[in-house]
Amino acid sequence: MRRLLGEFKSSERHVCELMAVPRSSGRYRSRRDDSQVQERLRELAREHPRFGYRRLHLYLHEEMGVNHKKVQRVYRELGLSVKRTRRKHLRRTLQPRPALTAPNQEWALDFASDVTAAGQRFRVLGVRDNFTRQARVLEAATSFPSRRVTRELERAIAAHGKPHAIRCDNGPELTSRHFLAWAIEWKIDLVHIQPGKPTQNGGMESFNGKLRDECLNASWFWNLFDARRKISDWKMEYNSRRPHSALGYLTPDEFARRSGQQGGGKDAGCARLENAVGVSHFPTTPTTMNLV
Repeated sequence: MRRLLGEFKSSERHVCELMAVPRSSGRYRSRRDDSQVQERLRELAREHPRFGYRRLHLYLHEEMGVNHKKVQRVYRELGLSVKRTRRKHLRRTLQPRPALTAPNQEWALDFASDVTAAGQRFRVLGVRDNFTRQARVLEAATSFPSRRVTRELERAIAAHGKPHAIRCDNGPELTSRHFLAWAIEWKIDLVHIQPGKPTQNGGMESFNGKLRDECLNASWFWNLFDARRKISDWKMEYNSRRPHSALGYLTPDEFARRSGQQGGGKDAGCARLENAVGVSHFPTTPTTMNLV
């Protein structure tokens, strides 16, 4: 009402009639004194700059007995509202996941972590063939920058051949410029899963579960070198001696030999049991993978 009186130079009676407000209400001036609440709220806001009015109300309610509505009103009048930046979510385009029929059509990559007896944390880089279930890489180190990851992948490629695609998550090592450029140079598709959906790389999650249950949780690592030795021994046992239920209780090495002899083997369709949704980052190869 005061704004209308100032802008239009009209009488108080006329403005109150237009707004259907009693003149006594228009003349009312609040007598409440919020100076103590304002002063204390400023002090608490300086001590806890990232607290909102709800958290600050807990302090004021204990000290002064004020309710949350008054704290919210004074909080806004003082301009103490905390500005929160909305997190940007990475969105990727979905593509149907092709059925695997031969080795080296798709590898999966992920990390696990553990700690030595001395308290030194280390990470384990795991790479496996999604068709044969063979562990291609299982290396332990204190850190894995993108150049270390590509170096381990090149060693695996030299020993087992180049994959058509690599399925992985959106970690900084796997979305760096170096890693993306490396994939383009080697003409390898990078299939990045959607953020927050590890089931899209379910085969690798299952592998990491076996690694943790049978090796990491069952072993005591004195140092990093001891961890590398024991993890390497488990990798050999997993590939050559441990039967895999999804492969008809064959070992991954035995299944790979049979699939090579029979042109895919009777169990070639077992890869269809994995997650049927994938996300392609570089569509450099066709959706349906054919053997080169």
